[in-house]
Amino acid sequence: MTTATATQDTEPGAHVNRKAHNRKRWESRRTYVFAALIAIWCLLPAYWMVVTAFRDVGFTYDATPFFSHVTLDNFRAAFSTDTGNHLARALVNSLIVGIITTFISLMFGIFASYALARLNFRAKYLVLGFILAASMFPGVALVTPLFQLFTDLNWIGTYQALIIPYISFALPLTIYILVSFFREMPWELEEAARIDGCTKSQAFRKIIMPLAAPGVFTTAVLAFITSWNEFLIASQLSNGQTQTVTVAIASFSGSQPHQEPYTAVMAAATIVTIPLVIMVLVFQKQIVAGLTAGAVK
Repeated sequence: MTTATATQDTEPGAHVNRKAHNRKRWESRRTYVFAALIAIWCLLPAYWMVVTAFRDVGFTYDATPFFSHVTLDNFRAAFSTDTGNHLARALVNSLIVGIITTFISLMFGIFASYALARLNFRAKYLVLGFILAASMFPGVALVTPLFQLFTDLNWIGTYQALIIPYISFALPLTIYILVSFFREMPWELEEAARIDGCTKSQAFRKIIMPLAAPGVFTTAVLAFITSWNEFLIASQLSNGQTQTVTVAIASFSGSQPHQEPYTAVMAAATIVTIPLVIMVLVFQKQIVAGLTAGAVK
């Protein structure tokens, strides 16, 4: 009698546990399925770009979804200057503009975000609101006044004509990310350093900056990608000597008039994308740490 009662008492519990286990297993599988679909949806254009980059120009419109008629001539054509393409020089220009923009944005953004997160002063949230509003301002509205201004200064076709507008786009993004990061930092460590005799600058340099390294690194990567991918400003304010990779690829010309060199464009786009992909893959741990820092106290 006792054994039967115990069996009847345990069977409902086992049934409930089995149902909960099956539900969790189904939810886990559903998550993996949705994640796989999203990954395929996002990576499919990049995959087709790489396939077309390695495809012979005579089979540009071949719908075969796999690598076929593989050749490296498209990469040679992308770097060739016979048709007026200057991808190598554009890569150097993009690196110069991107590195300088990222460095200046971080130099000012770190101190500005630290002040907005740590110090209390009047109109602090108003200042932060203006910074966020600047980041949402449409770039197309700035092309005409910037073109007129830099024409008067004789800056059209110079690096500063690209770097200054790029900073105006990258700096609000830098401040927005770092303010959220600095707000979640343990300020007790800074106060302990001050008690031990450190000045404000020493506490900031020796305590705050090492802790903020993941967030700063993540911000640097995002700021660099922002300047690397920009097209509208560069297309209007650069010339043949200072054009960036986005403008250079858009200006590609074929060996014959009215010919669109799709395969060469795809090869150039693959070359331009590789540095960003490698950088993200190599430093993915630091990037994830910076993006998730402060999410959990």
